[in-house]
Amino acid sequence: MPTEKPRFTVIVDEELLKEIDDFRFENRYPSRSAATIDLIRRGIEQLQKDQEKDHSN
Repeated sequence: MPTEKPRFTVIVDEELLKEIDDFRFENRYPSRSAATIDLIRRGIEQLQKDQEKDHSN
């Protein structure tokens, strides 16, 4: 079933792809996309926390 969600392409080197795949399998994600989406969300959340921390100092 096709999706209506936006798509974009990311090109990574073999080392980063291995890290993503390792994360995927260790955390039992059904696909690279699902693992990558979670990694991106976690990164954004951490950036927001860091920015809040910086603004409170």
